[in-house]
Amino acid sequence: MAESLPRKIIHVDMDAFFASVEQRDDPALRGKPVAVGYSAARGVVAAASYEARTFGVRSALPSVTAKRRCPGLIFVPPRFDVYKEVSRQIHGIFADYTDLIQPLSLDEAYLDVTECVAQGRRGITTAWLTAKEIRARILEETGLTASAGISYNKFLAKLASDQKKPNGQFAVTPDMGAAWVESLPVKRFYGVGPVTARKMEALGIETGADLRAKTLSFLQEHFGSSAEWYYQIARGIDERPVNPDRERKSSGSETTFDRDLVADAEIEAGVLGLADDVWTWCERAQSFGRTVTVKVKYADFQQITRSKTFPATARSQEQLREASLALVRQVLPTEKGVRLVGVTVSASSNRKRAPRCRYLRETALLKG
Repeated sequence: MAESLPRKIIHVDMDAFFASVEQRDDPALRGKPVAVGYSAARGVVAAASYEARTFGVRSALPSVTAKRRCPGLIFVPPRFDVYKEVSRQIHGIFADYTDLIQPLSLDEAYLDVTECVAQGRRGITTAWLTAKEIRARILEETGLTASAGISYNKFLAKLASDQKKPNGQFAVTPDMGAAWVESLPVKRFYGVGPVTARKMEALGIETGADLRAKTLSFLQEHFGSSAEWYYQIARGIDERPVNPDRERKSSGSETTFDRDLVADAEIEAGVLGLADDVWTWCERAQSFGRTVTVKVKYADFQQITRSKTFPATARSQEQLREASLALVRQVLPTEKGVRLVGVTVSASSNRKRAPRCRYLRETALLKG
């Protein structure tokens, strides 16, 4: 049984996925700094080509800042239907090697190839060669490059996939895992965000070795429920399985307006449009929730939410629209301009398993 064998996990991460698709489909963009997104005042970069990254342009960077860093930056509007179709192609390749596929987004996924390698499927007997063949097939069939990390757990595989980007792969073996983690800065660790990294730095924790030197009680004192995770990963330990059946617990949509809104009618129209977007996803995934949440972010970046939970799952678009409208009206009228609104449905109940690719809401990143 695969469970009794040392696990062999591959993390595949496409290289600058959205931007690479655009460069693939438009030869005039190749070799140039490209940002997928909108160049409007409140636009945000969704993806940047490697040429743009040399100027410090990254995803989630405000478009104004991106243009200041790279005056020659070319903005390309997103084509999410194309990205999703390419993602389906890539996941089809994964499925030729294992059923244990856990997508993280359109452009990355974990693969547990333990059994595939043990049985010598497709004539391949190592995870390294499996990753190499997968990357070669992705290039041949989509014209895009991917990087891969190979290791005995998910944490290390994900770290490893960044090691040889772009278009490379790196393996972390059991005999090197703990020592390799000690050499890395903690800000690279999955589960350590910018705020936590700054807190760790203030406590004298800058590397994996620094983290490993701290006792569990020290970490519990300063990091609470996350302490056990930090204690384990500092030692290269991660027992989480690759879970292909991980269910989506919520679906949401949000948008940043191109100007601050004050008029009730405009704010309400924005919320209704988002409710319709969310319902479209719910119907496609056959995943419906009981709790509706509306988020409002003001011009001064103050953020509030209002929620309503139904006795049973919401089963009609009109029910979702009415709930969303009633919730946003709880904060109207307002004298402060509204910068952003969002609608989320959570506590989902699936009629059938939702699509494996995590839903990515375009307007949350892009609309300016």
